[in-house]
Amino acid sequence: MGTTTPSHLPVMYAQVLDALCIRPEGRYLDGTFGRGGHARGVLERLGEGGRLLLMDKDPDAIAVARDGLARDPRVALYRGSFADLAAWDATADGLDGVLFDLGVSSPQLDEARRGFSFGKDGPLDMRMDPDSGESAAAWLARADEAEIADVLWTYGEERMSRRIARAIVARRAEAPLGRTGELAELIAAIVGRRDNGLHPATRSFQAIRIHINRELADLEAGLAGAVSRLRVGGRLAVISFHSLEDRIVKQFINARAKAPPANRRMPAVETFVPSLRAIGGAQRADAAETRANPRARSAVLRVAERLEAAA
Repeated sequence: MGTTTPSHLPVMYAQVLDALCIRPEGRYLDGTFGRGGHARGVLERLGEGGRLLLMDKDPDAIAVARDGLARDPRVALYRGSFADLAAWDATADGLDGVLFDLGVSSPQLDEARRGFSFGKDGPLDMRMDPDSGESAAAWLARADEAEIADVLWTYGEERMSRRIARAIVARRAEAPLGRTGELAELIAAIVGRRDNGLHPATRSFQAIRIHINRELADLEAGLAGAVSRLRVGGRLAVISFHSLEDRIVKQFINARAKAPPANRRMPAVETFVPSLRAIGGAQRADAAETRANPRARSAVLRVAERLEAAA
């Protein structure tokens, strides 16, 4: 998500590199390469024996990596979701650090043809991997009203989810929704102007994108895969941008760092042995970064360290 030049630093760049505690001879994985801002920072700190593994399911991001960092012999590249990181042979020897920078990247939002932005009219796609899965247009053309409303409420916390779903079903009976501009206008006509300054379609577009890309399911699988591959002392760093993601990350870390509360009514269970240690709490971008990059305002970084698991 950007380069490491001062004006294009990725979100929470310094905090992420500090959190990973990069060792020159270590092995690190960036599961969301984007445009390589964080990855470049990691590579700059690696020695000749270090290793950097890069993943992304976006072909545009993979093309950038292939023409750039992947030319370095210390770098390996894999096109796919970080949900599958444990299945990548390159991770089998263990990792000293794993980074996930969640959500949609700035280049994806900036490219109208990708269909992520309600502010730029383009094909209603929203797939991070446009070569697989169902586009937003295809899903909205077949899903029933209840399913659409459920997605808008569950992943976008959109209070008018039922009214929006009803309007989408009514509109598609006349003509399919195929453009981001059409969908944004339809939602804006129902929601109207919001007091918080957000575009009326913000929550709905977020919800549809999360659903189309299975983002929360991938996050859960990716977290489990990361812990299975982290060496003792290795670090997991995750940047999230909304409460649903952050809740999953927080609960995942806590479940492996803290013993569950005792219940006298339940039979005794084996002694809890933590497999993670939370490194501090939620970290946020400082005032200088949020002024320079408004997207950083919603960013939350959580960090955990791998402990010796029970035999």
